[in-house]
Amino acid sequence: MGEPKVAAEGVPIAVRPDPDPGDGRHPIAWLHITAPGRGTVPTATSRCVCGRDRSAVGLHSVLALIEDHTTHRDTCPRRTPREGRAAA
Repeated sequence: MGEPKVAAEGVPIAVRPDPDPGDGRHPIAWLHITAPGRGTVPTATSRCVCGRDRSAVGLHSVLALIEDHTTHRDTCPRRTPREGRAAA
């Protein structure tokens, strides 16, 4: 009887390379702002793969969240890995 067949005969099993390998970058943080127009209240959410999930409602709160999101991008542990003793 022999060994069991893994694939049908004549069917190629080679894996093709990814047609668009990209440049190695991938998103880790998102800032979503909704400002629909005059007379409406703007809203915003800030999310990150590190677990951060914040939201704001109103012009001043949204502006503060935008600034906080920008600061978080520079301090996020997923974006800026720590080295040496600080990593432990």
